[in-house]
Amino acid sequence: MYLPIAQVTVSILLIVLILLQERSSGLSGVFGGESEGSFYHTRRGLEKLIFWGTILLSTAFAALALLDLIL
Repeated sequence: MYLPIAQVTVSILLIVLILLQERSSGLSGVFGGESEGSFYHTRRGLEKLIFWGTILLSTAFAALALLDLIL
């Protein structure tokens, strides 16, 4: 009973974290859209927290989906 509620909650939080990520980190930097110089940059502060939170929530979402499939 709690599994679908957990999946919906994790998915909403995952969507929010994905939308909060920096816009210029996509493919536009590969094709010259980014004028900051290098292709790679170090994440710091809140950007790093959002990045690791996205990884954590995506792993949790995949685990919940597999658990729902098994049960």
